[in-house]
Formats: sequence, C-alpha cells, structure tokens
Amino acid sequence: MTLYILKRILLMIPTFAVISMIIFLVLNLAPGDPAARAAADGTETVSQDAQESYRIFKEQFNLDKPILVNTRYNLRLDQVEEEVRVIADFRRPICPDPELLAAQEEEDELAAFAPETPPAEEEPELEIADEDDGNCIDVADRPRSPRMMQAQEDLPNWGDYAVAHLLTIARDHERLDMRITAANQLSTNARRPLVRRSDPDPPPEIRDLNRDISRENNTLRGWRVPLAAEPEVVDAMVEENWEPWFEENRHRFEYSSGDKVRIFFTDTRFARYWANLLTLDLGLSTVDRRPVRTTLLQKLPYTITLSFFAILIAYLISVPLGIWSAYNQNTKRDQFVTVLLFVLYSLPSFFTAVLLIEFFAVGRPFSWFPAGGFIDPNADGWPLLNQLGSIAWHIVLPVLCLTYGSLAALSRYARTGLLDVIRADYIRTARAKGLSEPMVIMKHAVRNGMIPILTLLGTLLPALVSGSIVIEFIFNIPGIGLYLFDSIFMYDYNAIMGCLLLSTAMTLVGLLISDISYAIVDPRITFD
Repeated sequence: MTLYILKRILLMIPTFAVISMIIFLVLNLAPGDPAARAAADGTETVSQDAQESYRIFKEQFNLDKPILVNTRYNLRLDQVEEEVRVIADFRRPICPDPELLAAQEEEDELAAFAPETPPAEEEPELEIADEDDGNCIDVADRPRSPRMMQAQEDLPNWGDYAVAHLLTIARDHERLDMRITAANQLSTNARRPLVRRSDPDPPPEIRDLNRDISRENNTLRGWRVPLAAEPEVVDAMVEENWEPWFEENRHRFEYSSGDKVRIFFTDTRFARYWANLLTLDLGLSTVDRRPVRTTLLQKLPYTITLSFFAILIAYLISVPLGIWSAYNQNTKRDQFVTVLLFVLYSLPSFFTAVLLIEFFAVGRPFSWFPAGGFIDPNADGWPLLNQLGSIAWHIVLPVLCLTYGSLAALSRYARTGLLDVIRADYIRTARAKGLSEPMVIMKHAVRNGMIPILTLLGTLLPALVSGSIVIEFIFNIPGIGLYLFDSIFMYDYNAIMGCLLLSTAMTLVGLLISDISYAIVDPRITFD
C-alpha cells in the first residue's frame, strides 16, 4: 500500500503539470486583457506616465512575454522598422486635400448667409498641415488607431530583443521622425526589470541590485528627445549616450545557441509561472496586488468548513437511505423516496437558496437563521464556544443547499451497489447459515456495496468547491467560490489560476483517497 501511494503521488506531478498548462492556455488565449484598464488608447493624448504604468503592470505580471515559446531572439530589423514607421506615420500631420478645401470654402460662403444657430459640440479633428511641406501624410495612408495601438503594444513587449535594431534606426534611418521615435523607444526597451519585485522582504543583495537597476532605469528614462528635435540633437543623443551604453551592455543583446534554447523555453509566461509554482508562489493578484497564495489560505477555511459538513451530512444520510431503499426495493415507500429525492435533485441550488432565505431568514414567515455571512460581525471578543455556535448557526442554510443535491445521486449509487451485492452467492450462503437479515446486510453486503459511492468521493471535493460559488455569492460567505467569482469578472488571471489549480489538487487527492478507501472496505482489493 505504501509503495502504491508513493507511485500515485509521483504520478500526480506530471498530471498536475499538464492540467495546469491546459488551464493556463485557456486563460491566456481567452478574450480579454487583465491590463486593459491601464492600457493606452493609441492617441497622442495619452500621458507618458499612463503608458509607463501600463508597461510596468505588464512586466510585473509577465504579460509582456510570449505564452509558451519565445522566438524573439530572431527579431529582424525590418520588423522593428515597420512598427516604428507605424507610430511615426500616425504622428505626422495630414496633407491638405484640394477637394476638401474647396468644399470647405463653399460651405463657409453658404454659412455666411445662413441664420445664426447655437454652436454644436465640436468633434476632434485630425491635424491638417498648413501646406505640403513633405512631412505630411495622406489620410488614406495614415495608420488606423488599432494598428497604432498594436505597434505601441509590440515594441515595449519585445524589450531587449529590439534594442539593437532600435539603435540602428535611431542612428542611420533617413527619416528624422523615425529616428526620434526609435530613440525615444530605446529609453523604454533598454530598461531592466527589477528582481523579485513581489518579495516584501528581499535579502540585502537583491535590494542593492534593484537599487542599481532603478538608478540606471531613471538615467535611461531621461535620454529622450523632443518630437520636434533637430537632426543634430538626435545625433548627439545617439553618439554621446546610446552608443557608449550599448557597447557597455552588448552582452545583453548577443545570444549564443545555448542562450536561444534557454530563451525559447524559459522566457515565457508559462515558464515564469511554473518557476513560481515550484516555490508555491501563485503570483500577485492583478486587482489588489496581494499574493494569491495568502488570499487563498485566508479563504480556504470558509470553503473547507462548508464542504466538509456538506460531504459528511450527504454520506451520513444517503448511505443509510440507499441501504433502506435497497432492502425495500420496489415498494411504495421506495418509490416515494425515489421521487422525492429526484425532485430535490432537480431544484437549482440558487433557487433553493433564495427560497430558504425568504422563508427562514428575512422573517417571511420566519427569521430563524442569518441571511448571510459566516459568523456574527461582533464575535471577535466572544468565547470560543459562542463563536463556534455562531458559525454553526450561520452555515445551516448554506450547507443544506450544498447537501440536498447530492443526496439523490449518492443514495441511488448506494442502492444500486447494494442490490448487486445482495444477489451474490456469498450473501445466499450467509443466509443459509442462519444469520439474521440485519447481520447479512450490515456485515457482509454493505462494505462491498459501498465501492460505487466511494468512487464519487474523488470528484465530490472539487465539485463542492465549484458548486459553492453560487452559494457563497448568495450567502455572502468570503470563501474560495466567491473569490473565484469575483476574479473572473475582474480578469484576475493569477487568482483564477490559483483557484483552479487548488481544485485540481483536490481532485487528485480525492481520487487517491477513493483508491485507498477501496482497500479499507473490501479486504480482497490490494495494491501490492
């Protein structure tokens, strides 16, 4: 048995890794962006501080990395140049259109003879060049806002991999506006991320390293040039600042074959996430910036309490009920109980929860139980027994809602398993020996008939966690279910991953408990 348990635990590791990868891919490929609230809208009106906050947000949560594999070391100059051109073209003024100018003059002449009307709300207009000075762009050639937003997203995401190409553009390109755009983008891409940013108490060497990185990043942030700078200003910035800095840090931007293999597999969102998982670090919440593991540990007792009593009560009721139903097979009493259980099974938990609150919590007609919460808000100074009593009184209705749905399934499985057993030869032999019917049922039949419902134990644990989402929401119980519900609406990917991985771990543990329980109830089953 010990060897079997050890093998199963070892098998859980690759199983958990595959499931975590599937969950990770589904979340990261799903529509929506957890950083959307901080995103720039792709226009010149977005402040530099807003764009910087958005970049830091993505960097902190590895949202600037590829999902599974990274081939950005193969980034080409023409790819970077195209993105820089999109940003530069978007900033250029629109060339005047003779037809539009003539139509505007005619409209102005007609307006001079028209009666005065209240001024309408002005709409934002594109910047129109006074004359065709060679620095304007036709409106048909101007990049659209979504394309501009994509370029503003891609260039910072490429990070170090685009630095060498940006420097080449800033130094050698024939268009001054593209040189300026590339030089300013360098001040973003060349910055280094802080090490162990989420660690609240880093060791002194990490603290000193981050201090040096911050000092260097602040210097790079100041190496920007105005959009209307002269060529001499750009030349001076590149020659005096960027080229010496690049030569000093060239090793960061040259990749050997080994570096490329390492980058391909490890410089990704999934690799960074799993590196954290190895230390049981579930990352930071994108909403409140708190560690997800800490939040889950705080909310786990609420959900475990509900799930434990729901499973305990369900088995304590369903097993005897299944035995009684099998013993009274095809009688009117058995048929009545079967119909009643399936009626309960068909009632949605949220519907039942609302009815229970209405009838037994808000005073129509009774107010026996609290309408929500896990414990009385004023229970902090109460004795322990009083606090436990308050918890028990608060969870009566939620546990009832989590329990009644599983009664039908568990009792039917217990009934079916027992019916198969009581027809076996060894049961007839026990009866032939003169054993009483209760002794035959309880001692010889029940243990072997329990195997089907023990199989359900492996899936019942995570099912109660997912099923408690609605119940915890209705009764305002701050457990994992309510946390997962809120995280889905807030696009809090790390929190969702943490909740789903916890459910995965509970499933694997539940299946192991089911296998072990087989050997306990049936001595014929052995795993040696």
